[in-house]
Amino acid sequence: MKIGVSTLALYPEKLDNVLGYLEELKVDFCEIINEYPYHQVGSDDLESFNIQATIHAPLSDINLASTNQAIQKASIMQVKRSMDLARSLDAEVVVVHPGQMPILSRGLEEAVLRYNQDSLAECAAYAFDCGVSMCVENMPRIDGLLFQDLAELHQLVQDLDVHITLDVGHAHNNSIPPAEMLKSSRVKHVHLSDNDGSFDHHHALGSAGIDFKSIISHLQELNYRGILVVEVKESADIKPSLSYLQGLL
Repeated sequence: MKIGVSTLALYPEKLDNVLGYLEELKVDFCEIINEYPYHQVGSDDLESFNIQATIHAPLSDINLASTNQAIQKASIMQVKRSMDLARSLDAEVVVVHPGQMPILSRGLEEAVLRYNQDSLAECAAYAFDCGVSMCVENMPRIDGLLFQDLAELHQLVQDLDVHITLDVGHAHNNSIPPAEMLKSSRVKHVHLSDNDGSFDHHHALGSAGIDFKSIISHLQELNYRGILVVEVKESADIKPSLSYLQGLL
């Protein structure tokens, strides 16, 4: 298994500083959240570093499930831009958040899910054309966020013929036990952070309530060949999380 670190913990540090720091830590991959200040990344930004990239499509100010067609189209465009970036960087994986329920759309769930499905289908087709893997992420227990349930997400990606980014912290926040987190054969990418189950804290690995030993054991049994991305919120949590993870591998 390969190890990566998200730019989340080092935001908004300059990207070359982020890459230099992760290279010192001997990390294999940097997962770049492709929004400001990392919204105009190019291949020349990585060529001086011995580190590869995965791309996380923007998560602020977009909604693939929006019933406002202008917002929906703009959201699709932003995801496609991330796929273009992935292609230019030879990055295989693009992480995509599913949409969310618009504030005034309660009671219109069927329409919202249809808009969301259409948006994701268009993004999936574009990913195929770009030669990248679109990995849709399961969401934490926050009102309005779609696809918090992994079984529902499996059915979605199966229909679209794409993949899952398993966010272990989000799954734990939804009381999904480790044995249930990896039931889907569509899991291609994994995000790791810790929490006590009450909220999506993005704490250091091994600092709260998640049974990472069991999760890593399941991944090894499945012969998982993908990337384990440490997605903590604080820069001080990167080193202890990497040390903890290395102790399990």
